[in-house]
Amino acid sequence: MNRTRSNSKAFVVTMALPVLYLAAVEPEAPAYLTLAMEAHAVVGAPLTPASAAGVARRTTRRVAVASTSTTAQQQSATAQQQSAAAQQQTAAAQQQTAASARPPGAPAAGVVVTALPAGCKPETRSGVEYQNCGGVYYRAAFQGENLVYVVQ
Repeated sequence: MNRTRSNSKAFVVTMALPVLYLAAVEPEAPAYLTLAMEAHAVVGAPLTPASAAGVARRTTRRVAVASTSTTAQQQSATAQQQSAAAQQQTAAAQQQTAASARPPGAPAAGVVVTALPAGCKPETRSGVEYQNCGGVYYRAAFQGENLVYVVQ
C-alpha cells in the first residue's frame, strides 16, 4: 500500500509541475489561474537586428533591389550589344556598296598609298576631309613621320 501511495504521489507531482510552470495568476481569470500568459514580444522590430523576422525582411529587400538592378543592367547591356551589332551590319553593307561602286582597277579599301593619283578633289564628309579621285576616296594619315593616304 505504501508503494502505491508513493507511486501516486510521484505521478501527481510529475503531472502538476508542468501545469504549475505554465500557470499564471490573473485577477480577471476564473479561479485566478490561467494556463498560458500572453506574449508581449515584438519580433522583427527595428531595434532587434538579430531577430529572424528582421533578418528575413532585410534579406528579401536586398535580394529584390539587387535582382532589379541586375536585370536593368542586363537589359541595358543587351540593348547596347544589339545596337553595336546593327552598326556593324550597317558599316559592312556600306563597305560592300562602296566596293561594288568602285571604278575598275581601283585599289581595295584599307590600302595605304604614299601619293594621290592626278585629278583629286577635296571633299568633307561628317567632319572628315577626304580626297575624291575619280570615285575612290582617300583619307590622309601619318605613318610614323610620313604622310600617307588610306583608301576608304
